[in-house]
Amino acid sequence: MADFPTTARVVIIGGGVVGTSTLYHLAKAGWKDCVLVEKNELTAGSTWHAAGNVPNFAGSWAVMNMQRYSAAMYRTLGEDVDYPMNYHVTGAIRLAHTKERMQEFEKVASMGRYQGLQMDICTPAELKEHNPFMETHSLAGGLWDPLDGDIDPAQLTQALAKGARDAGGRIERFCPVTGVDRDGDEWIVKTEKGEIRCEFVVNCAGYYAQRVGEMFKPFGGRTVPMVTMSHQYFLTEPIAELEAWTKEKGHKMPMIRDVDVSYYLRQDKYGLNLGPYERNCQAAWVKPDDPMPEDFSFQLYPDDLERLEFYIEDAMERVPALGTAGVGRNINGPIPYAPDGLPMIGPMPGVKNAFEGHSFTFGIAQGGGAGKVLSEWIMHGETELDMWAVDPRRYTDHADHDFCLSKALETYGHEYAMHFPHHAWPAGRDKKLSPNHQSLLDAGAQMDAFNGWERATWFAKEGDDTSEESTHTWDRNGPWMPRIKEEVEAVRDHAGVLDMPGFSRYALSGDGAAEWLRGQITGALPKAGRMNLAYWADSRGRIKTEMTIIRWGENDFWLMTAAVALWHDFELLKGNLPADGSLALTNITNDWSTHIVTGPASRDILSGITDGADLSATWMSIQDATVAGKPAKLFRVSFAGELGWEVHTAFDDSPPVYEAIKAAGATPFGMFALNAMRIEKGYRTWKGDLSTDYSMLEAGLDRWVKLDKPQDFPGKAALQAEKQAGIKKRFVTMTVDAGDQDAPYMSTVWHQGEVVGETTSGDWGYRINKSVALGTIRADLAVAGTEVEINIFGKMCKATVQPDQPLWDPENERIRA
Repeated sequence: MADFPTTARVVIIGGGVVGTSTLYHLAKAGWKDCVLVEKNELTAGSTWHAAGNVPNFAGSWAVMNMQRYSAAMYRTLGEDVDYPMNYHVTGAIRLAHTKERMQEFEKVASMGRYQGLQMDICTPAELKEHNPFMETHSLAGGLWDPLDGDIDPAQLTQALAKGARDAGGRIERFCPVTGVDRDGDEWIVKTEKGEIRCEFVVNCAGYYAQRVGEMFKPFGGRTVPMVTMSHQYFLTEPIAELEAWTKEKGHKMPMIRDVDVSYYLRQDKYGLNLGPYERNCQAAWVKPDDPMPEDFSFQLYPDDLERLEFYIEDAMERVPALGTAGVGRNINGPIPYAPDGLPMIGPMPGVKNAFEGHSFTFGIAQGGGAGKVLSEWIMHGETELDMWAVDPRRYTDHADHDFCLSKALETYGHEYAMHFPHHAWPAGRDKKLSPNHQSLLDAGAQMDAFNGWERATWFAKEGDDTSEESTHTWDRNGPWMPRIKEEVEAVRDHAGVLDMPGFSRYALSGDGAAEWLRGQITGALPKAGRMNLAYWADSRGRIKTEMTIIRWGENDFWLMTAAVALWHDFELLKGNLPADGSLALTNITNDWSTHIVTGPASRDILSGITDGADLSATWMSIQDATVAGKPAKLFRVSFAGELGWEVHTAFDDSPPVYEAIKAAGATPFGMFALNAMRIEKGYRTWKGDLSTDYSMLEAGLDRWVKLDKPQDFPGKAALQAEKQAGIKKRFVTMTVDAGDQDAPYMSTVWHQGEVVGETTSGDWGYRINKSVALGTIRADLAVAGTEVEINIFGKMCKATVQPDQPLWDPENERIRA
């Protein structure tokens, strides 16, 4: 084919709403030399049979931003690209049957208002005013979003395609991709029409994304962690009552989402569209005798309405008009699901210059924003807003097929679930176990997974309620609270031990390693035999990550980071290594395990079981020793803010060391107690308090920024400019008159009737007996003693800005003892 494009800057694989949106955003930004290839016709996959709902509502700050952008973009897209579209902005109500659901609505409404969206909390009577067809039995209230609605997915995709073509983008339909290859720094995308050489390639293949992902395995890729689910919705015949009302009002009935029962119900023409997310859901193409077809374009599964009976009956009680019309058509089609139900948007793990935009369960609502985010990743290597919630690297080697299947079934069946702070989801567990796992369980440990690693969150005693139901609350008070208090007090008054497998750690060595690191981080390196914190910034001076640097020798380092940052941080390091191969970087995470031993008696405890160690060595010192007869590395540091050490041993040497520490008098404690203690010290957590939504200076990390060092580290110029111009917001610690709940992530902070900032984390401080919130507020208010208010689940709670020092042990006398 003479006209076939043989070169491009970017090749996008997949012609659904996300692929076309990505092409549209690239072309609009001036990247005209981009090609989208689609195996069939545009929209042939999940886009074709999608219901087309476009909500703003999301429990995730990042996802809400993405959906808000989509909805706003769609409102003008038809006019922008001169393509007529059916987009009905009908408004929508969400129903709440419980106090907890109303609290969730309050939190999301507050986030929405911060993003410029008006979401109203409603009484049952007010809900009926919005939608007179519904009954209000068993309701506590609800939420109204006037900008919710629905759009025709095919028209949306064609509009994006037209806009992309008009701006210079290229689309090749009926052009299946058969493989990929590398030639130096170029990708070669092989298709049935020919080969295209390009710089970047993007997997937007929808429910084919795992199959496309296999093509990248020879180049460092992995099996894409996703499962295809069967999702049904049905359309009724026309309903005369609804038709008459629509013609009288001149608009469609607002959508209803009964999130506690688990379905949506909206008007479609003059009938209704009911779409449940049923508990007894089904995955597709997951058994050897049911493989994914080579091509399932424009196809559906057989009807299976029996699965939906409960939901249909409930919906008919809620909206009696539903029961007056027959089923006109049933849609049962494939929808891709990531384990957490959120899409994968960002760099393809392990593969250079490859990106992903797939596994969308709400692809129509998120497609516009996803195209924006993907184009930013491709063009700039970073995104305007922190998008870790959807980053493909959030799933690492624990996400095997069993994990993905069990989590997808759980997530689909609880599509509208509330994510309570003390709740641990049971599916997909026990993927990575500490050698002390059984010992922890025997001691009453309640577990949760951290990047697949099982860790204790708290230790229950006989008679404590450890049921899953007990955790279905936003309140801090529950069976765990007295136990967390006991664990914190044990650390405060004597000593505790936390078994903590899964710290991400990498070994870096080679001539020039120290100088290379100096050019990567914003601050300084520790001296040999010491450790310190270090930060990596993006080009805007915003926080990419935090790692602990352990310096064994001049050019011999360990770099340690959060469990969930395993692939993210390894790729950050690997992607910037010198091309000459002079430095060696190795992931040694699985070789080691860690015990945190902390509290005023920790030195005495370790002295009785340790040989060859200088336990008077100062804060941030590192040394080799023998603990309980096993080789160990001792780091003088404590995230709990007490005298303490991290004891690092070979993974299989962990059990005798753990047992010896306990036998010497340390009380086991869990992650809940650790979080309560770290927040009293103002210590930050990654992707909570530390993210690319904040610059190093906004986050109050000035002392880890060395603008006078000669190395031109990423973000240096931006930070110099920010410092000169003045910092607009500042990180603060606040104590809160919080009532029954502590401030969750992204609670709004108010002063004199206006929003002035947001919280990044909150918890109860058991040593100071107060609720604590960390966050950022307007710089002029970041002064000790300033009184503000924090919206916590709809309640305005008084909060006071504290001095820029830890709330517990402000002079750090205990940790340096």
